[in-house]
Amino acid sequence: MILVELRKMLRRPQTWVAIALLDALPTLIAVLLALTDIGPRPGTGPAFLSAVLSDGTLFPLAALGIVLPLFLPAAVAVVAGDAVAGEAQAGTLRYLLVRPVARTRLLVAKLVSVIVFVQLAVLVVAATGYVVGALLLGDQPVASSLSGTALTSGEIAERTVLSMGYATLSMLGVASIALFFSTVTDSSLGAALGALAFLIASTLLLTLDAATALQPYLPTRYWLAFVDLFRDPILWRDVVRGVGLQGVYVVVFLGAAWANFTSKDVTS
Repeated sequence: MILVELRKMLRRPQTWVAIALLDALPTLIAVLLALTDIGPRPGTGPAFLSAVLSDGTLFPLAALGIVLPLFLPAAVAVVAGDAVAGEAQAGTLRYLLVRPVARTRLLVAKLVSVIVFVQLAVLVVAATGYVVGALLLGDQPVASSLSGTALTSGEIAERTVLSMGYATLSMLGVASIALFFSTVTDSSLGAALGALAFLIASTLLLTLDAATALQPYLPTRYWLAFVDLFRDPILWRDVVRGVGLQGVYVVVFLGAAWANFTSKDVTS
């Protein structure tokens, strides 16, 4: 069942179109930076973007910083929202369950395919960012942390991998929310929009002083905390909080998705 879902996900043109679109914006920005040699001032713009003119090896982090706030969550929400609701909308969910396939097993297979999409999207964005950064912005690292101290190439590579893992976990929180909505509705668009509305509300609440008490618990609060992995020494506080918060969202919403899917009447 898992292999079937993985093949379906990898063979869908929508999967590769979404990943291509995710790559398009960072690539365009790299081209513009290379042509104009004008970057944002330090402390402004997406994470690491002000440093890539002198260190192209940091562009994978800049690429993640560009797509993480909006484009990557949208792609994950669309894919995860289609996981169950897409089958119901197409009228195939009932026939899948007619066969001797447990609902839990089907939901796990859907979840695994979504996880693979998230990992694939993060990996391709980071890999494309490295290639584009090396080709257009130079591959001679200045090896500086955000704290102004030197980092070796090995330390940069290690922290880049940690950042990719952190971004993947953050997007698994999005996938869990969208998968829950996918079990609630028979519309894949409705499931994706429900998840996006949840995330947009979280982002808006982060800008309101009146919502200060809620902000530490909002799913988007620590998405960009991977920046702290490039300080010397590493500031683990927000990274650890982000990991714990996303873990809670994953457990709660996957549990809700399982409870709803295993008990609902499937008529589509």
